[in-house]
Amino acid sequence: MRPYGSAKTLEQRRRRAVALLKSGLTMTEVSHRVGASVASVWRWNRAVKEGGAAALAARPVPGRPRKLQDAECRRLLRLLLKGAMAYGYPNELWTLKRIARVIRREFGVKYHPNHVWRLLRRFRWSCQVPERRPVQRDEEEIAHWKRYKWPHIKKGARTWGPSGLP
Repeated sequence: MRPYGSAKTLEQRRRRAVALLKSGLTMTEVSHRVGASVASVWRWNRAVKEGGAAALAARPVPGRPRKLQDAECRRLLRLLLKGAMAYGYPNELWTLKRIARVIRREFGVKYHPNHVWRLLRRFRWSCQVPERRPVQRDEEEIAHWKRYKWPHIKKGARTWGPSGLP
């Protein structure tokens, strides 16, 4: 399993391990200090002996590159925080399809709506379902009903039970 940290951080860890080995520490001691297995420290040491210091350099991440760079994603998040109505939609609900359309218009990048979710999760956004409330809801009338009418209804209600039994 890949350890936590950026490629640069992991490269620094490898370089520190090799430096500690050169200072005379044992492989076991170095592995404890850098938080790696003895086998990894041995492999890094062998790589430096065979390929020099460049062998410890961070390599590019394999796989397809991201469609949106970090700066573009931050710009997208700023657009989304303004709200859907500010972008021309009839209500404030952001759907994955709407976000995919915004990405297409703003950045010229096509995202399938199902994959927009991965992009949002990367920035720790979660699914939010708006609370359903009628437009004509009158909070004052509801408060009045709860205060004055509901207690009378509640007191007058009888629960069902057998009748006529001693």
